[in-house]
Amino acid sequence: MRRRWLAGLGIVLLVAVLAVLSFGLWARRPAIAQTAVPAPASFDHATIRQGARLVAAGYCIECHTAAGGQSYAGGYPVPTPFGTIYGSNITPDPTTGIGHWSEPAFVRAMRQGIARDGSHLYPAFPYTHFTRISNGDARAIYAYLMTLPPVRDRVPPPQLPFPLNVRPVMAGWNLLFFHEGRFKPKPDRSAQWNRGAYLAGGLGHCAACHSPRNIFGAENRREAYDGGQSEGWSAPALGRHSPAPLPWTKDELATYLSNGFVPTHGLAMGPMAGVTRQLAKLPPADVRAIATFVASLAPAPSADAAVAAAAAARAAYHVTTATAVAGRGPAKTGAAIFAGACASCHFEGGDQPFYRPVRLGLSSVVNEPDARDFVHIVMAGIQPPSGAAGRWMPPFGVALTDRQITLLAQYVRSHFSGKPGWTGIARAVSDARKEPGS
Repeated sequence: MRRRWLAGLGIVLLVAVLAVLSFGLWARRPAIAQTAVPAPASFDHATIRQGARLVAAGYCIECHTAAGGQSYAGGYPVPTPFGTIYGSNITPDPTTGIGHWSEPAFVRAMRQGIARDGSHLYPAFPYTHFTRISNGDARAIYAYLMTLPPVRDRVPPPQLPFPLNVRPVMAGWNLLFFHEGRFKPKPDRSAQWNRGAYLAGGLGHCAACHSPRNIFGAENRREAYDGGQSEGWSAPALGRHSPAPLPWTKDELATYLSNGFVPTHGLAMGPMAGVTRQLAKLPPADVRAIATFVASLAPAPSADAAVAAAAAARAAYHVTTATAVAGRGPAKTGAAIFAGACASCHFEGGDQPFYRPVRLGLSSVVNEPDARDFVHIVMAGIQPPSGAAGRWMPPFGVALTDRQITLLAQYVRSHFSGKPGWTGIARAVSDARKEPGS
C-alpha cells in the first residue's frame, strides 16, 4: 500500500515538474539582438514631431520620470495591489535605457508586452492598450524617444512577492486577459469619434484607470469606464455612472482635458493633473476628438433630469459661514471646521483676486462614491507645478487632526451633495496620512 502511495506521489510530482517545464518553455520569448544606438539625424523631423505629440497623448513622462529625476529616465514608483513597480528608463542610454533596442524590439514591447531580451513586462506598462496603435505611430514614438538626451540611471527592480516576481508568470496572465490587436474604426461613427476612440483607448489608456479590475489586476471589460483607482486616488466613472451632478458636455470635456479645470465640475488632481498637462500639448483637434469619444460614453440626459440636476446643484451651493454656526457649541462640528478653514474661499458670491473656487455642490470630487480624493485634496492642498501659475489651496494635513478631517468630510458630503454619506472616511484619512507630505 505504501509503495502504491509513493508511486502515485512520484507520478504527481513528475507531472507537476513536466507541466512547469512545459509552461516555462512555452512562456519563453526570443530575444531580439542589440543594435547600435541610432543617430538622431537618422530620423526625419516630421516623424520626430509626430512622436512627440503621441508621447504627450500617452503622458509617458508621468510614469517614466521620478520625482526630481530627469525626464524619461524612469524610477517613478507605481503602487499596485500586488506591490510597487517602477517606470523604466526609456531614454536612449545604451546601459540603463533602450539605446540598444531596435525598432522591431520597441514595437514588440508596445504591442505584446515583451522586452528586447524576451522577458515579460508587467501590465503597469499598459501594453494592453498600446497594442491598438498603428505601425506608423509606433515607429514615430520610437523615433522621438531615440532623439532624447541619454540618461544613465538604473531603475529599482519591481517589489513584488513570489510568484509574481517571476516574470514568465505573466505569460499565463496574458493568455487569460490580454487581447492583442490594432484599433478598428467603427464605420457607423464619425471620423472625429473614431480618432478620439483611438487616442483614448490606445495611447491614452483611459480605461486603465477609469475601469474596475478583478482580483488578478485585469480590467473588467464589461464595466469599462465605470470607475477605478490609480495610485491611491479614485478615477471616477466616465459613462452612465459618472458622479458629476451635471452631465459633462463635449465643450467642458475639451476644456478640462486641455487645462485641467472647468467651473461646473472642478479641478484635475492626483494622477489626472499630470494627464491634463500633457494633453495640453496636443493639437486642439485631437483634444476635441477625445472629448467627443468620452462624451459619448454617457447617455444623453433627459430634459427633466438635467433640470433636476441643475436645481440640486444650486441648492447644494448654500454655504455655512462662521456667523451661521455661531452659538452651536464648541468648534468640533464639521460645519464649524468648514466655517473656520474653508468658508473664506468657498462662500457664495465670493471671488478671490485671481480665480473663482469651484462650486462644491458641482464638484465631482464631492459627489464621488468614496472620500479618498476629497481627503487627499484637504490634506495635501492644491499647488501648481513649480514656476507655473495656477489654482492654489493650502494643505490642511498638519493644521487639522484626523478626527477633524473626518468631520469636515462628513459635513461637506451631506451639505453640498444629495448623495448618501461616505463610509470609510477615517480609513481614507489614515491611508492618506501614511503618504509622503501628508
